[in-house]
Formats: sequence, C-alpha cells, structure tokens
Amino acid sequence: MIVGTVREIKTHEYRVGLTPESARELVAHGHEVLVESGAGVGIGSSDEDYAAAGATLLPDAKAVFDAAEMIVKVKEPQPVERAMLRPGQILFTYLHLAPDPEQAKDLIASGATCIAYETVTDRSGALPLLKPMSQVAGRMSIQAGATALEKANGGRGVLLGGVPGVRPGKVAILGGGVVGFNAAQMAAGLGADVTILDRSPEVLERLAMHFEARAKTRFANAANVAECVAEADLVIGAVLVAGAAAPKLVSAAMLKTMQRGAVLVDVAIDQGGCFETSRPTTHAEPTYVVDDVVHYCVANMPGAVARTSTYALNNVTLPHALRIADLGWKDALRQDPHLAAGLNVWDGKITYPAVAEELGLPSATLDTALA
Repeated sequence: MIVGTVREIKTHEYRVGLTPESARELVAHGHEVLVESGAGVGIGSSDEDYAAAGATLLPDAKAVFDAAEMIVKVKEPQPVERAMLRPGQILFTYLHLAPDPEQAKDLIASGATCIAYETVTDRSGALPLLKPMSQVAGRMSIQAGATALEKANGGRGVLLGGVPGVRPGKVAILGGGVVGFNAAQMAAGLGADVTILDRSPEVLERLAMHFEARAKTRFANAANVAECVAEADLVIGAVLVAGAAAPKLVSAAMLKTMQRGAVLVDVAIDQGGCFETSRPTTHAEPTYVVDDVVHYCVANMPGAVARTSTYALNNVTLPHALRIADLGWKDALRQDPHLAAGLNVWDGKITYPAVAEELGLPSATLDTALA
C-alpha cells in the first residue's frame, strides 16, 4: 500500500502522523511511504531522517494526498485537506466528529474511508489510541492551569502547592478516567488540595486506594460538583463519552459562584467541552475570561509537547496502520473488531452510531461497510 503523512497545519500543531521509525517499519513490510517535506520538523526529525528510513519526500501535501492510498495524520483534516480526499482513500487520524458537523459533512462528501483513533477499542472496552494523548493532556492540564492562575495571566495569583503557613490551591477534577487520573497525579505531586469527582463507585474506590491521603474522592452528583467548583482555584474538565459530545457539567450560572480569577481547563473541548461557556482556543491564544473566570480550552494540548506526544501516539497507532496496510482496511477490520470500532465514515455515510445520533444524520451499519 502507498501510505502518506503530511505536515499538520492546525495552529501550533507540531506532531506528525508517522515518525521516521514508523516509516521504516512500514517500508520493511513492503509498503511505500510518502512524506511531505518538513512534516517532521516539529518533533526534530529532518527530511534526511525520513529518507534514511526509506520514505519518499514530496514537496507539498497535495502531492501526498494525490498519490497515497492511506493518509496517516494526527489532527482532524482541516478544510483544505478535506478537499483533497477522494473516494476510497483511507484516512487514519483523530476525527472527533460529534461536535464538528462541517467536518462530518466534508468527509461524507469526500467518499473516503475514515477510521478515527478515538473510537478504536481494546478487549477491556478502553480506548487505547486515545489513552497516550489523554495521559499527556491530563498532565499538561495542571501545568496549564498553574500558569493561568498566575496574576499576570489573569488568575487569582495562587501557587498550587502553597508554601509553609499558606494553604495550597484547591483543584477539582471532573472525571476519574485517564485524563483525571494523570491530572490528579500531577496536582497531588505539586502538593495541591485535590478532589476527584466521578460517577463510578469502582473508579472512586480505585482512585481512593491509589492516592490515599494525597487526594480526596467524591461522587459526581450535581450538588457535589457545584460545591467543589465554587470552592476551587482550578477546575479540570476530564469527562469523556466515547464518540459522542461531552456532557455539560459546569453551567454558565455556576461561574457566578466561583472565585474571581479561578481557572477552568477543559480537556474535553475536542468533544465539544464539558463547560457550558467553553469554546475552542489555540496555543497562540489559549485563554479567555467569562465572568472573571479564566478559561483554557486548547483543542490540541499535546501538540505543545510534540516530540513526547508523537512518539507516544505512534507506539499505539503503528500496529493498526501496519495491519490496515498489510491486509487492506476491510480485512483488517473484519479480523479485529476493536479496530473496526474506529470506522466513522464510509462510502458517504456515517458508520459510528453515537456520531450519527449526535449530528442527526443517517448511518450505515458496520456489517454493511464490511460486506
């Protein structure tokens, strides 16, 4: 198969779909790898590194899209990239379609076969291709929140860890999954006063056993969420409903109960955000203020630590990319029902039920796509 990767063009996105090492693996399997010149600059990989791995360098994204049978990316294709997709071409990347009807419409119109990292599952029902970026984003959320809390950045002027004689900052983490766990690790490590809220008794028990006295756990009912949000210096939104839009846990009215200069970090912004007042931002302008509360809603947080993120992502995406290239997408999905869960768009139709329901669009079944 001819496999291509291009330079990411989303604002301040420096990750890349294939590292030189991943390109080498694909070439070793007998595939041709096409790389847009400069695609790896953001992770410190040169064109020469890709050439040494056996890849062919092409001058621009269009040349890669025109020649490749499968495009491997990181972020959802931007409008100019969606216009270059063609019927039958495979797109393997993060999509997050539920809150993005324009992208869904363009992908449907393209006729491409689109497999989304974020809905691929494993035997436990977890989301293994989302996990490494959730780990990165969870850890970064505390860094970003701590910076936003600085007075010069509009925050309350609170040091999360405090100092002897002064209380530490209060951190409320909404969601105890991968993002929430990693955020709690970082916040507790700094010495912050951490509370994690979740609706699963099993998750709460696991978190309580892990953190012991370093973090508190509370059941995420409306009253507890409202109380913790009102008291917090920093609130991390870390909820996820696979493939669907995130639930709005913090209403606009709740902002009025918060402390002036408190910070909200919405890690769920890729899925529409879990705060009613959230809107996507970029690393160029990461924050804005509503009712004296600082909002950090960068939709590609891991892009800021591009090298770490790219290698972590390639570790989990490469085996699937190899399987698709080796077998063709239909046989690869027939043989692996967990990879099959990643199919979101095929032949001009939505194939992931939660996305179709969220967008109010007709859908095709997976069985129909694989017939």
